[in-house]
Amino acid sequence: MTISCFIKGVLYADSVKFVAAETGTLIDKRRPSRTEGCSRSEGRYFLAALIFATLIVLLPKPLHAITLSHADVLRIGKRIWQNECNGTIAGLTSWNEGEDFASLGIGHFIWYPKGRRGPFEESFPKLVSFISKRGAKLPTLLLGTGEKPCPWNSRTEFLGAEHSTEMNQLRRFLTDTINLQAEFLIARLESALPKMLAEAAPSDRANVKTQFERLTKTPQGCYALVDYVNFKGEGVLHTERYQGQGWGLLQVLEAMHGNSDAGAADEFARAAKAVLTRRVQNSPTERHESRWLSGWIRRVNSYNGG
Repeated sequence: MTISCFIKGVLYADSVKFVAAETGTLIDKRRPSRTEGCSRSEGRYFLAALIFATLIVLLPKPLHAITLSHADVLRIGKRIWQNECNGTIAGLTSWNEGEDFASLGIGHFIWYPKGRRGPFEESFPKLVSFISKRGAKLPTLLLGTGEKPCPWNSRTEFLGAEHSTEMNQLRRFLTDTINLQAEFLIARLESALPKMLAEAAPSDRANVKTQFERLTKTPQGCYALVDYVNFKGEGVLHTERYQGQGWGLLQVLEAMHGNSDAGAADEFARAAKAVLTRRVQNSPTERHESRWLSGWIRRVNSYNGG
């Protein structure tokens, strides 16, 4: 069968409309007609075939899929819960001193009060949406349409509500959805790769993708990726830079150049230490970020068991 004849069976030349779907597929809209047949101009079909073939070439190729067992996903989630909250229920609802947002769930997902925004990406509303779509019951303060802002406007208000009905419901919700929060973290990691490739310099993209894929081939490497992207972000936001240099997952992958799957997690840990040390060196003096570096290094050491 020629390309032209194939296109005839898929598209009607007088009413073709290409619609870009999220999946990267092409959807045809056509008017049914019993009179249309193979007697149409070959030139028109050839043009349609050429357009179709060109678009297929230009469509993005599927990116590397992460395959983990349910047990591995839950294990990663619990390790991140330990990293962020010391594995405690109380740690699931936090507001750290000096910050303008609440940190909730196993990943300390950021939740800003109404009208407040900062340099860091807000992630808690996205988590709520993800969990809601999985059919989990939401607490009263999260019900309703649209993204809800944090109802507490300051750390003082948040701490004052520690034993309130709303806070207790929130903690119960977060405790009951540990597995879904872990799934959200995996999904966030998968969505990070295309963002990082778009942000990386063209000459670096192949290496970034290679390093990402090296790490996803083992549960330990997947843990390192998931934890770091939750810990320090994707590295694509220009607001998350000191002296023009970022400290997210993209920057760590760019610093890697190995090709051994077995050694990927160890190399990632070394690169992450270097990137975080550089962040502290580049940070504004008044932020005193050196006080956090030893804790960051201990966390990164867990990627290779160090």
